[in-house]
Amino acid sequence: MTLPTFETLKIELAEQVATVEMNRPEKANAMNLRMWLELREAFKWVDEEPSVRVAVLRGAGPCFTSGIDLGMLGSVSEGIADDCEGRMREKLRRLILDLQDSLTALERCRKPVLAAIHGHCLGGGVDLICACDMRYCSNDATFGIKEIDVGMTADVGTLQRLPKLIGEGMVRELAYTGRAVAGTEA
Repeated sequence: MTLPTFETLKIELAEQVATVEMNRPEKANAMNLRMWLELREAFKWVDEEPSVRVAVLRGAGPCFTSGIDLGMLGSVSEGIADDCEGRMREKLRRLILDLQDSLTALERCRKPVLAAIHGHCLGGGVDLICACDMRYCSNDATFGIKEIDVGMTADVGTLQRLPKLIGEGMVRELAYTGRAVAGTEA
């Protein structure tokens, strides 16, 4: 069996455990468009590979992920540009649905997906771990819904999935304030 190879992820398989590692440590594992698409492909492979019994998602380097790669936002603006505002909004809607589907791939995976979190887990990273079956963090982990800090809505999964995990009131506080939560509190 040949393991899939990716530009932004590293896959290992040992003793029926697939480890999917976000592998952009020089960028704090910031989630660029390539990573979003590769996450979907990786967890489709995990789901379909008979030798895999469980998957562990982790980040290379000092943090799990700093969330969405802010450089991606500029390329998104260019990619959806159109003279017609309606077409531009439709392109944005389709892109958001595609990003949501990338995270839903973890949820669709029929094998248990465990998130092993250390360091920062911000913005899109919170979206990502909400789609996992179980989440484990080290004492140095820090969580935050940081979209508010850049004037965005956490629209790729956090606001839909997180209330089931920590309750609606806490989600509202974190989404409205951007307050960081330490691993010991989480």
